[in-house]
Amino acid sequence: MSDIDNLALKRVTLLADLPDEEIARLTKECVWKRYAPHEQIIDRHSEARDIFFIVEGGARVANFSLSGREITLDDLSAGAHFGELSAIDGSPRSASVGALGDCQIAMLSPDRFMALCGKYPQVAIKVMCSLAGIVRSATERIMDLSTLAANNRVHADLLRLARANMEGDNQASISPIPVHGDVASRVSTTRETVARVMNDLAR
Repeated sequence: MSDIDNLALKRVTLLADLPDEEIARLTKECVWKRYAPHEQIIDRHSEARDIFFIVEGGARVANFSLSGREITLDDLSAGAHFGELSAIDGSPRSASVGALGDCQIAMLSPDRFMALCGKYPQVAIKVMCSLAGIVRSATERIMDLSTLAANNRVHADLLRLARANMEGDNQASISPIPVHGDVASRVSTTRETVARVMNDLAR
């Protein structure tokens, strides 16, 4: 614990509004761990129920097909949290999570997390808003997969990235350039399709 910043958890969006004394208690109660790039943090179907806070680095939420193909569900950056579903309902993990780079994680027990939500309604509201966002995103992806051809799914993914990186009313900057394999994993297509679509857009 000596190398842990006592207010590091303040950088976690879910916990940012908590009093400093509560943050200090949580800092002592959390289990802290560092992960190397691509190291697995959570395995799908695991029965562990802790909630995870990303203090440094980033993580990828994904599942894998029977053939081993990665299906990316979300990329999370420092300040995000994950694992709340199992903490809330006690069911096994619904997805795998791996470190995108060097990553520092704080893990909190499900009982302490639920007590925190009961004590601080603003935390519970943030959890609900986060889950609502996940449902909305999943609904969009289901519609895309059901109604759009592969090239149009790539277009839709790029538009989502653009909306998240607006620099003006009609201007966006996506940086760094999306990795073809990452886009393909998100929209369930091949790297070759993504490369072709992006080359067409660049002409």
